Amino acid sequence: MEATKKPLKISFSTQKGGVGKSTMTTLTASALHYRLGFNVLVVDCDFPQHSLTNMRERDKKAIMQNDHHKKAAMRQFQAINKKAYPIIKCRAENALDTALDYVDQSALEPDVIFFDLPGTANTKGVLTTLKAMDFIFSPITADRLVVESALGFTKAFLGLPKAHENDKAPALWLFWNQVDGREKTGLYDAYQRVVKELDLPIMETRIMDSKRFRKETDDTGSYVFRSSLLPAEPQLMKATKLDLFIEEFLKIVHL
Repeated sequence: MEATKKPLKISFSTQKGGVGKSTMTTLTASALHYRLGFNVLVVDCDFPQHSLTNMRERDKKAIMQNDHHKKAAMRQFQAINKKAYPIIKCRAENALDTALDYVDQSALEPDVIFFDLPGTANTKGVLTTLKAMDFIFSPITADRLVVESALGFTKAFLGLPKAHENDKAPALWLFWNQVDGREKTGLYDAYQRVVKELDLPIMETRIMDSKRFRKETDDTGSYVFRSSLLPAEPQLMKATKLDLFIEEFLKIVHL
């Protein structure tokens, strides 16, 4: 009998706030689940704010109150015939057990489980959960403090001893987020050289900044970008290069 394939455990993780880990979790999860045919589970362990759980509640209200979004949701359900991906909340120290329990009790096994973790490594359970990931994607922006923090943490994290001899270290990838098209490319080139010197993998796709990253379904009248119930619209994915990011992401994680 063929062994069942285990769900991939993935986290968008960073030690600096405001660089887009929760937004990237939502955008990637929605693209995979609603547009690309994968089954997704999101574990929101970003205590105490639980931003993704709260966002889901706002998304539900927004769809009920906006005819454009309501019609889009109905069309989507008819087209793909599956429910919204679940978002379950817990604390970081319980994240792995909570996800495992959910999968055991669920009729539909997810292909990918995204873990949205607190931004500080000294929060109880964060490092243990990160070490159990298959892949970690770490967003960085062209800001000296963000880059130094990300590189410092990445090197330290990769140097942590294994809990067990057979443990497999997560594959960790950095990527540029919130790229300002007006920024001098020399700045990115300089940072890129530092990343290469440290022998850290960095994705080719750079995600362009957009005001839409800060807009949710409830304040977008006639288009969808950041939503946990609908995928971002293709033309907006293209404008921000998120379409290319998802392509590269799928190649890296072998989905």
